[in-house]
Amino acid sequence: MKRSILLSTAAIAAAFAAPALAADDATSLDDVVVTATRLPAIVADTPGARVIDSKTIEQRGAVFAADILSDVPGLSVTRSGAFGGVAQVRMRGATPGKTLVLVDGVSVNDPAEINGAYDFSGFDLGDIARIEVLSGPQSSLWGSDAIGGVIAFTTKEIDGLRAEAEAGSYDTVRGRLAAGVANETYAVRAYVSHFDTDGISAADEADGNPEADGFTNTTVGLKGRYAVSDTVKFDGSARWSKSEADLDGFPAPTYALADTDDTQESEQWSGFGRASLTALGLKHQFSVSASDIERTSYSGGFGSTFSGDRQAYRWQADGATRGVTYAFGAEREESSAALSSGEARDLATTSVFGVGQYDIGALNLTGGLRYDDTDDFGAETTGRISAAYDLAGGFILSGAYGTGFKAPTVSQAVCDYCYAPLPWPELKPETADSVEIALGWASADGRFDGRATVYRLNVDDQITYSSGRYINVAQTRSDGVELEGRALLGAGFDLTLAYAWTDAEDRTTGARLLRVPEHAGSATLGWTGDRLSGALTVRAEGDQDDSDNGVTVAREGFVTANLNAAYELTDQVTLTARIENLADEHYQQVFGYGEPGRSGYVGIRLRY
Repeated sequence: MKRSILLSTAAIAAAFAAPALAADDATSLDDVVVTATRLPAIVADTPGARVIDSKTIEQRGAVFAADILSDVPGLSVTRSGAFGGVAQVRMRGATPGKTLVLVDGVSVNDPAEINGAYDFSGFDLGDIARIEVLSGPQSSLWGSDAIGGVIAFTTKEIDGLRAEAEAGSYDTVRGRLAAGVANETYAVRAYVSHFDTDGISAADEADGNPEADGFTNTTVGLKGRYAVSDTVKFDGSARWSKSEADLDGFPAPTYALADTDDTQESEQWSGFGRASLTALGLKHQFSVSASDIERTSYSGGFGSTFSGDRQAYRWQADGATRGVTYAFGAEREESSAALSSGEARDLATTSVFGVGQYDIGALNLTGGLRYDDTDDFGAETTGRISAAYDLAGGFILSGAYGTGFKAPTVSQAVCDYCYAPLPWPELKPETADSVEIALGWASADGRFDGRATVYRLNVDDQITYSSGRYINVAQTRSDGVELEGRALLGAGFDLTLAYAWTDAEDRTTGARLLRVPEHAGSATLGWTGDRLSGALTVRAEGDQDDSDNGVTVAREGFVTANLNAAYELTDQVTLTARIENLADEHYQQVFGYGEPGRSGYVGIRLRY
C-alpha cells in the first residue's frame, strides 16, 4: 500500500507546478500578490510564496487553518487529536517553533510554549480573507521565529451582513455572524463564530479507547479603518479566541496513550493599531501590536497554567526612486512568559531593517537586510536576496538565498524542568541558511500555470533537551522538491495539484526528523456552475518517523478524501454540504492519535 500511495501522489502532482493556490479567473493568475514581504511582490517572482484566498477556503469547506494548510507543499501539519488536539506546522522540515505566525501583521506565536510554536487547533477561518505562506528563512523581514518561514493571515473587510450555520456528525454545530460597512473613507466590521462538537476519542479508538473527547471554540473580532485625508489614515483590529478541549494522556502503569479525563483550556487575544501618513516623500507607518495567551491543562486532578504575552512597536517608511522601491524601519519587540513550574522571564529585541526591489528589464531583484539586538543573547544580522528572470514563453526562473536565526525561548532560557548539575550551558541563538531555485510557467491564455522548486535548508546550533538540560548541539538539513499547479479545464472545472518530497535529517545522528513525511501531496478537482459548485480534495502522505514514549516508531502513510458542495438558492441564500474522509479510511496524522471516519455536515450561508 505504501508504494501505491507514493507513486500515485507523485504521478498526479508532477503534471503541473504553480505559483499560487488562489486565482479568481484566467486573466488574474499573473497578478496574485503577496504582502508579507514588507513590499508587495508578485507571487510568480517570489520563490516559496503562496496565497490562499477566501474563495479557495470556501471551495474546500475548510473550517480551521489546519484543514487547508496541509495542501501547501512543504508544510507538514501534525495534530494530536482530531478535535482540539495540539496542531502544529513544520515548514520544510524545520521544527514548529521556527514558523512565525501573523494575524493582521501581529505575531501570535506562544512565548510560553517550549519551542515558541503556535497551536492552530482552534484557529477558525470564518473571518479570514487570505492566507500568505512564505517558505524559507524570512528573518531579514521578521526577525526571530521565521527560520522555516512565515504564515500570515489577513482578516476580512465586508459591507453588509453575513451569517452561516452548520450541523453534522459527532453532534457538531457551527455558527458565524458578521456585519460591517465599508467605503473609500472608512470601514468597520464585527464578527463572532462558535464551534462545538462531542468529537471522537483523541487516542485512537482502534486501540481500545471508546471515550469521545469534545471541543468548543469561540472567536470574536473587530476591524476598522478611517481615512482622515489622502495622506493620513488609521486602522486597527482585535481578535479574541477561547477553546476548551478534552484530551487523552499517558496513565500509569503502562504510560501508553489512552483515554483519560485530561482537558485543556486556551484563551488568546491579539490586536494592533496603526497610523499611516505621507511626509518627506515617504509613506510612514507607526504601529503598536500585542498578543496574549493563557493555557491551562488539567490532568489527574492537577492543573498546569502557562501564560505569555508579546508587544511590538514598529515604524516603517516606504518609498521609490529611480526605479527602486524600498522600505526601511525599526522595531522593538518585548515578550514575557510564566510557566507552570513557577519560572518566568522577560525577553526583548531591538531591530532595524531594510528591503528593496529593482526591475532591470526582464530581471527582478529583491534584497533585504536586518539587524536584531537581543537583550539576552547577543546580536544577529540576517539577509535575503532573490531574483526572478522572465525567460519569455511564459517561463520565469527565480531563486533566493537567505539566512535566519531564532533566539532561545523562555522555557529554554530558564531551563524549565532541568535537573542536570549546574552550571548549565549558556545558550546561543539557532541559525540557518537556505538556497532555492524555482522554474514557473504560465500559458498565454492563463488557463495553465505551474512551478517547480528545489531547496536546501540548513539549521545550526539547534537547541535540544538532552540529559536534563537544554544545549546547542543539533545540526539539521532539509533537501526538498515542491511541485504545484493549477489548470482551468473548461466547463466550469479546475484542477489544483501539489506535491512535496522532503528529505529532512538530523545531521548529528543521521536520523530522519520526526513527523516530516518524505512524500506528501494533494489534488483538488473543483467545479463551478450557475448555481451548484463543489470540490473533491484527495490528500496523501507517505510513512513518517514518529515518537512513542521516546522510542522512534513508523507512522503509516495514508490517503484520504473530502467532498464539499454548495447550492445557491438565491443570490443571498446558499445551502452547503461536505463529507470528510469520504472512503472511511482509518489513519493517523500523529502516531497513536485517531482521526474521524466518514462524517457529514450540512449548512446554510446568508449574505445581505
